[in-house]
Amino acid sequence: MVFAVIIFTTSFLFSADDTTSKFIKQRIEIRELKKELNEFYNKKEAEYKQRKKELEDLLSKIEKEKKQIQTLRDQNLEILQDIKGEVKTKTAKIYNGMKPKVSAEIFNKMIDEGNIEDVFDIILKLKEKKVTLIMRYLSVKNASLLTLMLKDYNNKTKG
Repeated sequence: MVFAVIIFTTSFLFSADDTTSKFIKQRIEIRELKKELNEFYNKKEAEYKQRKKELEDLLSKIEKEKKQIQTLRDQNLEILQDIKGEVKTKTAKIYNGMKPKVSAEIFNKMIDEGNIEDVFDIILKLKEKKVTLIMRYLSVKNASLLTLMLKDYNNKTKG
């Protein structure tokens, strides 16, 4: 019986020792796996941060270029407005120097061709006395159209 207890205890200790060594081996494997996962995570985190920085830099560059384009567009529009204003002013000087009957004939033809907006822009730049004289020579239809446009324009500028 003592012999059986000794054999039982010895086999139990050996099996316990075998279980302990398996447990220790598993813990070592888990530590290694954890270490590999941490390294992988840190590597991916560094890659993510690098990509994020690249995207932020690219976005910043795009925003900067967008602002430059907008500024250039605004400058071009301003130049275009100046050019249009200069052309209208020169055109108005020419029509101010013409005889009202000749101006009215030209305006009638322009309006009949569908360019009433151009005529209206010129009339806005002319002297008031000159407009009154030209209106006498315009066709009734064209004079009434321009009169309505002038009325609407005056209402918009006042309101």
